[in-house]
Amino acid sequence: MAGHPFELQRTFPLHGSLFRERWRASLFGVLALFSGPLLASDPSSLDFQRALDAAYRNNPDLAAVGWNIGIAEGERRQAGVIPNPELSWEAEDTRSDTRTTTVQISQPIELGGKRGARIEVAERGQDIAALELEQKRNGLRADTIVAFHGALRTQARVELAEESLRLAERGLSVAEARIRAGKVAPVEALRADVQRSETRLELGRARAEREAAYQRLAALMGEARPGFSRVQGEPGALPALPAAAVLLGRLDETAELRLADRQVGQQEASLVLEKANRIPDLSISVGSQYSAEDRERVNLVGLSMPIPLFDRNQGNVLAAARRADQARDLRNATELRLRSETRQALEQWSSAAADIRAFEQSILPAARRAVDAATRGFQMGKFAFLDVLDAQRTLIDSRGRYLQAVAEATDAWAALVRLYGDLSNPVGA
Repeated sequence: MAGHPFELQRTFPLHGSLFRERWRASLFGVLALFSGPLLASDPSSLDFQRALDAAYRNNPDLAAVGWNIGIAEGERRQAGVIPNPELSWEAEDTRSDTRTTTVQISQPIELGGKRGARIEVAERGQDIAALELEQKRNGLRADTIVAFHGALRTQARVELAEESLRLAERGLSVAEARIRAGKVAPVEALRADVQRSETRLELGRARAEREAAYQRLAALMGEARPGFSRVQGEPGALPALPAAAVLLGRLDETAELRLADRQVGQQEASLVLEKANRIPDLSISVGSQYSAEDRERVNLVGLSMPIPLFDRNQGNVLAAARRADQARDLRNATELRLRSETRQALEQWSSAAADIRAFEQSILPAARRAVDAATRGFQMGKFAFLDVLDAQRTLIDSRGRYLQAVAEATDAWAALVRLYGDLSNPVGA
């Protein structure tokens, strides 16, 4: 199968047998509930992998973050450059016969390991730029999951609204037949017509939400307008996720925590650089001086160095030390937050998955049977039309809550992808 369910099995091989057993009912159950066929062969339909590839290739926000790699490379290159020499010329006296001219070249010599410390800070910046790009890719993958599955749910909602409209029209036909037979009052037709009008409004809202969902997905893919007319897959076909112990054991490998570690390293390297800046640089100069009055030329050699009497860079050293302390605390806060978010996402996933199973296995089939039974009973004169309306509304409400449970499960999945990246591969690979 070339559609999205295959993509999920390929992308999430962890616990593959559990995935197939747990979600086999979902795949066939949703197909039975939704009246519209899947257009897997439609060239204008979009599967998840195509959407993700287009997002990686065309998303402008990701492209903008990618430029940080080149920026950091330029900063690293500049950090290793030695200071330029300085050429000077000066003349004493403006009269040509008594003028003394001096030509001199000076070369600053950095002391205290400043150049090496600068390079270390810049290299940490390169690491940070690479991790920021990885984090952005993880975030884009999560956003694409949310947008793609949101489009799937809006498609399902349209199909459900169309089926609800068919049920309402069927109820209206049954009510009109009963009225013609003199079995019920004409008010039943009015009730049926009101139900049909409400379902038509719901269908219009569902179609508008579907177009908005398509537009959000297209924007992530870098497209001004959707270049597809349908997305492939089933809303309830979701992957099996690793256990909490597995994910928490891989927490140190997440892009966000590695980024926090690199930021600590960069601030510590900045502290080393500021301490090196306390040592003044030596400037060596050589030159030549010519006296027009004496007609003599003398060579000049000089050394100069600032005296660190007042400015010993003490303020910058203190600020860098505090920034390093701050970075370490932020790193610890990041670890606590990631642990909490991982557990919350897994709990949300577990709760939503249980709801999905309950809806697919019992609630939705029972609600559908109740609609059929109420409609047949009304035809036979055993039930009032209000019973039919109540059964139809129960089915519609159950379908809506089913899609809400799917949305909660998808949000939990996306939250974990945002932290850990592609869950089918080792974190950070």
